[in-house]
Amino acid sequence: MPFDHDPQDPQSPLVTHGMADIEPGLRLHYVTAGQGERTAVLLHGFPQTWWEWHRVIGPLVKNGYRIIAPDYRGAGHSSRPAGGYDKQTMARDLHRLLHEHLGVHDPFVLVGHDIGLMVAHAYARQFRDDVSHLVVMDAPLPGTEVFDRVRTDPRVWHFAFHGARDVAEMLVAGREREYLQAFFAVRNSDPSAIGTHDFDVFVAAYSAPGAMRAGFELYRAFDQDAADNRAALKRDGRLTVPVLAVGGVMSTTGALVEEMMREVAEDVTGAIVPGTAHWIAEENPQAFVDVLLTFTEEAAR
Repeated sequence: MPFDHDPQDPQSPLVTHGMADIEPGLRLHYVTAGQGERTAVLLHGFPQTWWEWHRVIGPLVKNGYRIIAPDYRGAGHSSRPAGGYDKQTMARDLHRLLHEHLGVHDPFVLVGHDIGLMVAHAYARQFRDDVSHLVVMDAPLPGTEVFDRVRTDPRVWHFAFHGARDVAEMLVAGREREYLQAFFAVRNSDPSAIGTHDFDVFVAAYSAPGAMRAGFELYRAFDQDAADNRAALKRDGRLTVPVLAVGGVMSTTGALVEEMMREVAEDVTGAIVPGTAHWIAEENPQAFVDVLLTFTEEAAR
């Protein structure tokens, strides 16, 4: 498929687009970049796509990584099926993409932001030998005490709104641009971090038929995700993979991510990225890359 790069940085590496048939009715879109010996898989959040990572892909490639950044089920150019938005199912989607279509068999660094954090955690639980390092960014994880506390915070009103099936779709239909503008604006520390082109990419993705419904279904699966996570923790114990818990300085959950991950993992390093709120990869990409590289190098010693 066509190649693409960051229009704000003509020197950024080209990414290759691909599509993979995961199961009947589900195709996943993904991009790859670099041919390094180490692999990093980057999982975006809502309301974003793989494009969330366009400012960190170049620096990671320059530091020897092969990058894989998919659009998960329901997002971007991937299929938007009616169901399957619990995070265990989405993790299995990713496993098939990596193993059956992209030939990734060595342990890799798995990075997840927002909803991607939840999918990354589910992946690390189900496929422990696949993940060398787990990096989770700025979101509450269903099934933890931190999630239960955050869920009642008025600043995360959207959890309940997105959970109102049909009502949320009815109120947002035809107003996707306005809704996403408000959604991004209240969760950043730098209004210029997600520029006009970036915003247009996300608006186009979530204005597509069924896209907002699929995004809302991610939230409607939270109760199932919580039950799955509690059961997995009781059955298998805490994760043993090294975990980097990343938060934004001005984020609702930024200061809680490390505490949260200590509920579910044994080896947790916390980091707060300066100059950021929720959109860490856009607000301070270089600082995030530096934190990630330092973590993976120290954890490998």
